[in-house]
Amino acid sequence: MRRRAWLAAGVSAAASVLVSLTLDAHASGPASQVLVDAYGDSTTLGITCSEGHCGPQPQNAVSYLQDELQARYGQKVRVTNYGVGGTMASQLRDGTGNRRAGPTAGLPWQERLAASSAQIVLINYGINEVMQNQTPEQFYAAETTLVKTARALGKEPVLQTSNPMPDNHLNARLAAMVAMTRRVAAEQQVPLVDQFAYVSNLPDWKTLMSDGAHPKPGLYRLKAEQDFQVVDPLVRRLLDGTL
Repeated sequence: MRRRAWLAAGVSAAASVLVSLTLDAHASGPASQVLVDAYGDSTTLGITCSEGHCGPQPQNAVSYLQDELQARYGQKVRVTNYGVGGTMASQLRDGTGNRRAGPTAGLPWQERLAASSAQIVLINYGINEVMQNQTPEQFYAAETTLVKTARALGKEPVLQTSNPMPDNHLNARLAAMVAMTRRVAAEQQVPLVDQFAYVSNLPDWKTLMSDGAHPKPGLYRLKAEQDFQVVDPLVRRLLDGTL
């Protein structure tokens, strides 16, 4: 028991040192490089469906976002896609999602994020919460933990609402999840990319969907433009040393 207690204390102390170093690094001046990690479901991964076949495409919102950021800042900015199809925010929190998505994917969120050098973390969930019959309250709790943990580790979390779903019944349930994401963003005072509102207001947006959940590449590009408007000021401030 004493050995277990000693090990737990050692892990806790190491985590505290890591948080301190991360915060000091943020406060030490301009960043030489900004790393952005994008976490989410298949709409983050970039699934598109065509002729009955669905698969990840290189033309997705994360790759388009990196293209836009690098067009402005060059190789000083890199965006990494950690989207995993079929996953929920609670799985990211608990480390129970697809373990093939990177060497730290099987770790709980706090450990996984502590091992990441990214300064900005994008979080996009909601659709699978609907499909797996989670409650909005469960989703709210999971996203709140994701955001609080990221902040505690010196990261800048950015929440994204899901794109809407063409099925009216499912979309009504998704709207309740979207409301939770907006609530977390407001309560925790973190940036929000409201993709649900943006896409829902596009004329004939359903024609931009490849199936009941996944955008076509053209809509992924439009989503990336919305992401860019929120992420770009954060990147600029990190490079300037003002964030």
